[in-house]
Amino acid sequence: MPKISILVAVYNTAAYLPQCLDSLLSQSLKDIEILCVDDASTDNSLTILHQYAEQDERVKVFALEENKGQAHARNIGLSHATGEYIGFVDSDDWLGQDALEKVSAAFREDVDSVLFRVLYAYSDGRMKDYEMSPFTTMTGDEAFRASLTWKIHGCYVVRNSIHMAHPYDESQRAYSDDNTTRIHYYYSRKVAYCEGVYYYRQQAASVTHKVSIRRFDFLLANESMRRQLLALGASEDSLRCYETTRWLNLVGMYMFYYLYRNQFSPTDRRESLSIIHHVWQTIQLKQVDASLKKKFGYMPIRCSWTLFRLQEEVYFFLRSLVGRNKIT
Repeated sequence: MPKISILVAVYNTAAYLPQCLDSLLSQSLKDIEILCVDDASTDNSLTILHQYAEQDERVKVFALEENKGQAHARNIGLSHATGEYIGFVDSDDWLGQDALEKVSAAFREDVDSVLFRVLYAYSDGRMKDYEMSPFTTMTGDEAFRASLTWKIHGCYVVRNSIHMAHPYDESQRAYSDDNTTRIHYYYSRKVAYCEGVYYYRQQAASVTHKVSIRRFDFLLANESMRRQLLALGASEDSLRCYETTRWLNLVGMYMFYYLYRNQFSPTDRRESLSIIHHVWQTIQLKQVDASLKKKFGYMPIRCSWTLFRLQEEVYFFLRSLVGRNKIT
């Protein structure tokens, strides 16, 4: 049994894949396996994977015939993982040379998840730390609650038994894997932090930066997380925290719709507005932070969909005016 299994979901990242794989194969901790799943790439990513597998038996390659998204690809890798601990590295990211050694050293009998130190890596060579309050360990419940609003990040390694019991949420092609992170923290006795570096490449072409209707999957992934919280029997405080987050995310996605709807086709405009409307109906407004009732643009309005939309349209129009005045 290897110490750590690393899942690498791959889709059209041939330009970055060698750096990712080289960083894994040069780890000071040698007792690892690297499970690479090509999600029907149309570039030469799969060829690169096979080349690395021929050079090092720790690299195992699985190829999907149809593109099904990152969560599904990771679950394919997960089904073959044999490590005591399991983590992931996105195929355009990479690790510091001693990252997994530091992760391994941070695990204790009662520690079930270990966070990397995350550095945002920009194309101009700049590096920036993910900002979060420093900690050595926290309880799983504390980490779970912190992850609801991403006060802590989601780049980590988790004990095999937890990950196998809770594979990646595939309810949406994007964003729903964040839900799995929170569930893993929830079931951890303790969550630790280490100084092993995860380099997180920042790309404008990523799903989370594109002007696309798929951005609204974020709201549906939030809804899936809500259902999972209820199934877990999460505390009322946790539900209130997350429902407030869902409301803020809803307003944020309405702003995205307001700013970019003219770039959408009529069909996509209708679909995106339909998703916003659906999620607006599902939010439990009694659990949304009462302070938002006094904040125009964020006031939880349920009595009328038209009134809610009017609030958002006026709010973002006024914001745009303020922005223009600042420029001039």
